[in-house]
Amino acid sequence: MPVSSFAPLLIAVDGFSGAGKTTLAAGIAAALSRSRSVRVFHLEDVYPGWDGLESGMTYYREHILCPLAEGRAARWQSWDWAAGRCGDWQRTEPADVVVFEGVGAAHRAARQLLDTTVWVAGEESVRRRVALARDGGTYAPHWERWAAQERRWAADDDAASAADLTVRLVGPQGNAAAALRAVLSRLQPEPRNVPG
Repeated sequence: MPVSSFAPLLIAVDGFSGAGKTTLAAGIAAALSRSRSVRVFHLEDVYPGWDGLESGMTYYREHILCPLAEGRAARWQSWDWAAGRCGDWQRTEPADVVVFEGVGAAHRAARQLLDTTVWVAGEESVRRRVALARDGGTYAPHWERWAAQERRWAADDDAASAADLTVRLVGPQGNAAAALRAVLSRLQPEPRNVPG
């Protein structure tokens, strides 16, 4: 498959569960889609189950991030959460801007391929309340199991400190509009050209 003549602008929106990553990623995509093609990729589509954070991050880098960074389509297998097994094969086409959203989107091995990394911060008690209100009974029995994986990963890979920008969307200090403005002000105005 031929490589595209341009490299997309690659943005990772990372942070722990319930912090507001999906909200911010959607806002970024909506704002940038006015002038260029944008794709959003949700890492939850490839985590292989409730114990799959680490292997999901590796899969994301190899099967989604690397091809899209080269301007190629990514072909990947989704995770069927209801069945607890791999689901259908999917394809994500390249775009001028690709926003990767999810826990581990800016993990250490991915950062070298990304243009901008955003960490969405929030207190655990607030994040938990937001996540459980959003996902209800599906997530509730697994919150601590998943949160333990997030903590283990963060202890070894301080993606929060490595982020280009940290924003807060949940809790009393959260302001989605201000966070979106801050992110957009840091982004490159146009995708960069690959030297040919």
